[in-house]
Amino acid sequence: MFTLGIAGGTCSGKTTLANKLAEMLTADGLSVKVIHMDAYFKKQCPTTTAPVTGIEYPEHNHPDSFELDRFYADVEAAKASSGDLLIVEGLLILQQERIRELCDLKLFVDLPSDERLIRRVHKFMKLRGQTIDEVADRYLDTVRYRHNEFVEPSRWHADLVINGVFNEVGAEVIYNYITKTVKGE
Repeated sequence: MFTLGIAGGTCSGKTTLANKLAEMLTADGLSVKVIHMDAYFKKQCPTTTAPVTGIEYPEHNHPDSFELDRFYADVEAAKASSGDLLIVEGLLILQQERIRELCDLKLFVDLPSDERLIRRVHKFMKLRGQTIDEVADRYLDTVRYRHNEFVEPSRWHADLVINGVFNEVGAEVIYNYITKTVKGE
């Protein structure tokens, strides 16, 4: 089974790209499974203390925040099952060597930090009812540090870096490559 790994910073467009590709490839008759790393957060998440403010936050941007053994097992089981394409997406996909080794194509979705912050503000205010200050403080206190520590360096493991300002051309290029590869054209 062809496996596509998609990584990138918070709110960079990873899930949007994964879902769009799954939709396009399924419409083309391919069997597609998508695994979102966010589904593997530990129920008892570790905490982190912001280096500048000293505020303690739940940690969602560190490898220790995930049930990695269950994640690996599910990815490996999905890859071994029947089907045409497996898409694995999440913050730390390319940071995890064990997942990188399973991927046939590795993408990094890039978006400037100010745009990711604005997207995160909108998303977290809408979905979690947080205030703009709560979202901004958390981002500035911890998320950007973890991005610089874990996510950004992982871009060097990508086969392709794609613009997170979603456009049809980028998805179409990836779609064409996967279709040709999977169908052996």
